[in-house]
This record gives sequence, C-alpha cells and structure tokens, in this order.
Amino acid sequence: MKYCVIGLGLFGYQLSVSLAEQGGEVLVIDSNEATVESIQDKVTQALCMRVTDEESLRSIGIEDMDVVIVAIAEDFAGSILITALLKKQLNIRKVVARAINSIHEEILKLVGADSVILLERDMGIKIANKLSLPIELIQITNSFAVTQITAPENYIGKTINELKLTALKKLSCIAVKKGDEFILITGEYQIMEKDILMFAGNRKNLETLVNE
Repeated sequence: MKYCVIGLGLFGYQLSVSLAEQGGEVLVIDSNEATVESIQDKVTQALCMRVTDEESLRSIGIEDMDVVIVAIAEDFAGSILITALLKKQLNIRKVVARAINSIHEEILKLVGADSVILLERDMGIKIANKLSLPIELIQITNSFAVTQITAPENYIGKTINELKLTALKKLSCIAVKKGDEFILITGEYQIMEKDILMFAGNRKNLETLVNE
C-alpha cells in the first residue's frame, strides 16, 4: 500500500513511522525542514514543502497513492481545502482527515473525506472500552468488534463447531495465534491448551467471554 501523510505533528509523525514499520510505502510532507530531516530515514520519502493547490499536489505524485492522510488539523482552512482538492479534483480513492472538533469533522465529511479522525473522542472511546472490560476490544463499528483471549479450560479439546458459538453466543471464532501471526481457522479446528483465539461479534456478546 502507498500512503501519503500531509503534516508531521505528533499524530502525523507517529502514524507515518508506524505505517512504514508495517511495510507500507510512506511519503510524508511537511513545511518544517527539521521535522522532515528527522523522519527521512524512517519512511520511503520525506519532502519539505507547503501544499497549497492542486498543482503542488500533482507535483508530488499524489495520484499514485492508495491512501492520503491529511494530518494538519490545526490549520482548519488548509485541511479543508486540501481534503476537497484530493477528493473533488484529484479523485484520490481514500482520504483520511484529522479534525479538531465536531464542526471541523462535519465540514471535512461534506467536502469528501472518506474517514475523519477526532483524536480526543476516538481515544476516549478506546480507553473507555479498555477500562470497562478485562479484555481489549478493537472496534470495527460502534457495535461490532474483535478481541482475543487465551482459550478457556472448557474449550480445550473441542472443535469450534462443537462449541456452537454462533448459535449460543452469536460470536465467531475466526483465528488462532501461531507465533506472532493469526491464522484463519475453520469449524473443524480443535482448540489446544494455551491457544490464543480471536473472536468477532457484537460488543455485548463479546463481553460474555469474560465469564468463560
């Protein structure tokens, strides 16, 4: 995947480094020369420039990107202008923009942003989920999530089908962790001691796993 991150504040910087560490091709852009120099060995390409119009965006090969992240939320007008150019003029397939408040979020959506990040709200939801349950949830939507748990004792030796998770709990056990990776499994998989299983389903249904 090819990513472009516009704006290297704390959020944009860490996002860029993390995407690169996960194997993405990452182009970063910022007007601060010192910041650009500090990240250039951690990403695919780092450019020191100010993005101001359609031509400046075309000049950096923005049309080749799979995802563009507009991380310059503090520049309220600039983030809106760049987001609009990316979607309306350049037809970028996916644009993610950072907002500083709910009004900013709504405007970014109106000009075409495919996804909007409101850090304080999104982080608050994540922390609330983590504090309210002894298992960590990864939210996919407001109600649907995935989580991982070590196989309960009463699961060991049984197959996924034998547990009847879909019928009894409306949950799906979709993968097991082998080493550092999750491997997709079928209903015939027999659960072993110390298996780390990944479950998907409604948040409330996932909560029932706590009592297994």
